[in-house]
Amino acid sequence: MVGSLLFSSIAADISAKEVAPDILRTPDERFTNLKDYPFAPNYLQIGDYRVHYLDEGPAEAPPVLLIHGEPTWSYLFRKMIPVLTAAGHRVIAPDLVGFGKSDKPVNTADYSYQMQVDVMTELVRQLDLKEATFFGQDWGGLVGLRVVAAEPERFARVVVSNTGLPAASGLRGWIGYPLFKLAVWWEGAVTFEELQAELTFPRWVAYSYHVDDLPIEQLMGFIGGDPDVTAAYAAPFPDQRYKAGAQIMPYLVPSQLRENEAAWSVFEQWQKPFLVAFTDSDPITKGGEQVFLERVPTAQNVTISGAGHFVQEDAGPQLAALINAFIAGEAVESFEVIIKR
Repeated sequence: MVGSLLFSSIAADISAKEVAPDILRTPDERFTNLKDYPFAPNYLQIGDYRVHYLDEGPAEAPPVLLIHGEPTWSYLFRKMIPVLTAAGHRVIAPDLVGFGKSDKPVNTADYSYQMQVDVMTELVRQLDLKEATFFGQDWGGLVGLRVVAAEPERFARVVVSNTGLPAASGLRGWIGYPLFKLAVWWEGAVTFEELQAELTFPRWVAYSYHVDDLPIEQLMGFIGGDPDVTAAYAAPFPDQRYKAGAQIMPYLVPSQLRENEAAWSVFEQWQKPFLVAFTDSDPITKGGEQVFLERVPTAQNVTISGAGHFVQEDAGPQLAALINAFIAGEAVESFEVIIKR
C-alpha cells in the first residue's frame, strides 16, 4: 500500500509541468486526438499567465467572443464554431485562467472573480476586438458581461444563456457574500450521490467546495456533457493540483455583488441588441432570464426547449444558427428552438 501511494506521488510529480512557482501548464499531449476539436491554439501572455484562445474564421470579420463557464473550456464550443465561421464570422474562444490550455495556479487563493474579469478584459484589448458579439453561459456570462460593461464601445450586441450577474447595493452588497459563505458552511459536505438526487446551485457550490478531488469527467456526464466526449473535459486536469480553479470558482459567484451592480448600470442604459436565450431544463439557472428581461431595455427572449445547463452541448448548432440570425438583424423572437434528446 505504501509503495503504491509512493508510486502515485512520483507519477503525479512527473506529470506536473510547473512553468512558474505555483503555476502549472497542462502538457500538450493531453489534448491530442480530441473529438471534433481541430482548432489551432493561440496564446497571449497576460500578467503571470499564458492564456489560450481559439481564433477561427476570417481575421477581418467582426468577431464573436465566446466565453465558457466551469468546469469546461473552449472545447465546449466545438459544435458552434463551424456554424459561426460558415456564416463569415471570426470566432474568438478563450480559456479562462485555470481551465483548458490556459495556465493553472495551484492555490485557490490565487483565483478571484476580479482576476478572471481583468484577464479577459486584457485579452479583448490586446486583440483589439471591435464591433464584437459577446456570448456567455455559466461563468462565461458572469465574467464576459463585466468585460462588456468595462469596454462597451467594443461590443455591438450581447447574447446570454443559462447565466447571471448577481448584484446588490447598500448593506446587501456588503453582507451578501459573507452570508453566502455561511450558508455553504451550514450546508456542509455534499456527496456526489446527494448532488445527483437534487442538483441546485447551493448544493453544487457545497459539493465543489468540500470535495477532495473534483471528478470532472463524472460531473460532465451528469450535468450535461456528451457521454462520448466527457474525457475531453478532464483532459486539462492531469491530477488534483490542476483543479484549483474548477474547485473554487462556484464559491466565488456572489463575491462581487457591488461591482456587478455597477456593471448593471451599463446594461440598464444599453441601446444595442441584447438576446436572452435560456434553456427550459436547467435546474441551476432556472428563472434567471427574468432579471435580464426586466433590467435591459433592449432585451429579447428566446427559449431553447429540451436543452439543459450546457446549451452548447445539447443545442450547439441550433444556438449558433440563432446567433447568426441575431447578428444578421432577423426577428429572432419568433424563432422556435426545440431540441429532441
